Amino acid sequence: MGAEVSSKSFSREQRTRYRARLLENLDTFAGFLGTADFADSATIGVELELNLTNDDFTPALRNASVLEQIADPAFQTEMGAFNIEMNHPALSIRGAGLRDLEESLRRQLNRADELAAKAEANILMVGILPTLTPSVLDGDAWISSGVRYAALNTSVLQARGEDVHLSLAGVETLSLYAANIAPEAACTSLQLHLEVSPADFAPAWNAAQLIAGPQVALAANSPVFMERVLWQETRIELFKQAIDTRPPEMRNQGVRPRVWFGERWITSMFDLFEENVRYFPALLPEVSSSGSGSTSSGAPLLPELRLHNGTVYRWNRPIYDPGTHTPNLRLENRALPAGPTVLDVTANAAFFYGLLHTLRTADRPLWTRMAFKTATDNFLACSRLGLDASVYWPGIGDIPVAELVVRHLVPLAAEGLQELGVDEACIARYLGVIGERARSEQNGASWQIALLGKLEAAGFSRPAALSEMTRQYWHHMHSNEPVHLWPLD
Repeated sequence: MGAEVSSKSFSREQRTRYRARLLENLDTFAGFLGTADFADSATIGVELELNLTNDDFTPALRNASVLEQIADPAFQTEMGAFNIEMNHPALSIRGAGLRDLEESLRRQLNRADELAAKAEANILMVGILPTLTPSVLDGDAWISSGVRYAALNTSVLQARGEDVHLSLAGVETLSLYAANIAPEAACTSLQLHLEVSPADFAPAWNAAQLIAGPQVALAANSPVFMERVLWQETRIELFKQAIDTRPPEMRNQGVRPRVWFGERWITSMFDLFEENVRYFPALLPEVSSSGSGSTSSGAPLLPELRLHNGTVYRWNRPIYDPGTHTPNLRLENRALPAGPTVLDVTANAAFFYGLLHTLRTADRPLWTRMAFKTATDNFLACSRLGLDASVYWPGIGDIPVAELVVRHLVPLAAEGLQELGVDEACIARYLGVIGERARSEQNGASWQIALLGKLEAAGFSRPAALSEMTRQYWHHMHSNEPVHLWPLD
């Protein structure tokens, strides 16, 4: 959800004061980062964004009612009234930690789904709800209550000075003008957190950027938006365009988008915060009343810097948390879509944490042997084509991403999980899912596309086929059978 704000609009004076405070925060953070002691427990955490549907699997714009029924602070609003977010407590990956994560997610989601039914809603884990139509995103019913969401919508539109133009070309094409940033709410993700020390952050971030392409290819689960089949992971490009503050002229000048892969390998976490302040105007320039306050441990609160960081949408985002007793730093991986099953979600997490550990602790880092632009190109190719993509990999050259995963990345992920102390049974369970998904080349996106084509060939109209496909998806999601085993009935 992000920090709440108190106003939907901001004056020039507020913006001037906020800029000054932001620069003060940045200077304070630079000094603190180099001298302070941070938590170093290497815990992991998960946030999962979810869709709400009616019984016919159309969007249910009732997240306030659903959250009232669930009555659990782990579940919060998201921007769309048809979305909620679940925050899982941090835990250790050692031993059976991944199995504990899977079982805990299933318990929490099953309970939430039972309670959501009392508000006549179903919970669906998918990157983009396939049954969304333009009418859902018109007017004001789509947006959740909360000043932050309204302020963000207003600020993005004011910065653009015109409606949001969505232009996506994949299997099919889509050109659509939106009078708000509602399309951003269509994008629901799995966010993986890793607590790291200041010295470990740069190699962790660089490694996460390096593997983002294969990671998205494996997990792609967002092929349909506005009844069009687009990219395998349409969410990547849709999110970028939906919250783009640049009019066309600024894009033509090379101004950076707020949804950003980045442009270079880094040497410190500070590099990313400094880029955020240097390149991106404030969207929510609210000056905090806490001023230069700190926690009881002496960690600076830095409210403006943290608020600003939350409005620059990196696929691997740096997080500074002053904490209660000890401050901590986290890498937040935001590249993956939600779903399809809890088992798939946990397998995606295992692959990420294991592979990241191996690559970030290597004697000769792979990113020193690959241009950053190549990592960007890999990421975009995998977002478009999923497991049909080919990528460039250091020491190998061009290779189909499915082959890269099976032959090279799964063994590296297993090595990393072993070094992290993960039980062999967990390694076999979750990396087995990843390997078979790559071998079969069936992820959530390819299953959706294949079933949609089959239903249309049988005479279903596009809307009817999407509704039936989503119904079958919901059924298989509850089975917890990994997506590579889902039949095309």
